[in-house]
Amino acid sequence: MSTPEPTLLMDTQAGVLSLHMNRPKVNALNLELVGLLQDAFRQAERDPQVRCVLLTGRGSAFSAGQDLFEIKQAEETSFRYHIQRTYNPLIVQIRRLEKPVLAAINGPVSGAALGIALACDLRIAAEGARFVVGFLGIGLVPDSAVSLLLPALIGLGRAVELTLTNAPLDARQALALGLVNRVVPPEQLESQASAWAAELARGPVRAMGLAKRAFNKAALPDLEGILDYEAHLQDIAARGEEHKEGVRAFLEKRPPEYYPPK
Repeated sequence: MSTPEPTLLMDTQAGVLSLHMNRPKVNALNLELVGLLQDAFRQAERDPQVRCVLLTGRGSAFSAGQDLFEIKQAEETSFRYHIQRTYNPLIVQIRRLEKPVLAAINGPVSGAALGIALACDLRIAAEGARFVVGFLGIGLVPDSAVSLLLPALIGLGRAVELTLTNAPLDARQALALGLVNRVVPPEQLESQASAWAAELARGPVRAMGLAKRAFNKAALPDLEGILDYEAHLQDIAARGEEHKEGVRAFLEKRPPEYYPPK
């Protein structure tokens, strides 16, 4: 019997810590994977040999966000508690890491994974990438700092539209809106992302970290407060009938029926 591959693949070369999320088929986030990401960012903070972090997904997806099957199995768990020990600390780690973090968006990204991608300093996307806010599709509200980072990048009006309609953005649309920094052909994503990360690692990383600290203070001064409030609202939404119907519809592979109320 072959040994299964790790859920998070890690490699350090030329000052770049590369992280590949590896939960086929869509790299859905679960407690194990988020815990491994937290550990990896702690390593990046402590290790002077790490000068840049490159985050991507293995296979054809960056990440579809939270694994709903895990949530379904843990129905007694408070969403607030879950978010406060998983996504909130991870988002803060990414923003506080005084080294550049580059996300390579290789395919679909939604939900909490979108928040993780937005928390990174820079984003490069393959032409086939697709961005979906996702939360309202299952009767929830944005968390993982999406309510803060998405309007900060593309403006409040567009952020509200994408959230309420759950409409997908393709990579070129995301580039035009400022959601990503670069778009490349899919076959070039790995090489170009690696080259960009290596270039960042060769730069004045100490000064980059201080610049990141300045941007955090200027643009994201209440990040932790917003994360906490999102978790509070998510707990309310998770107890509602809309979320229950959204999850039922997802599991039954049908459109949710929110009106008339059941």
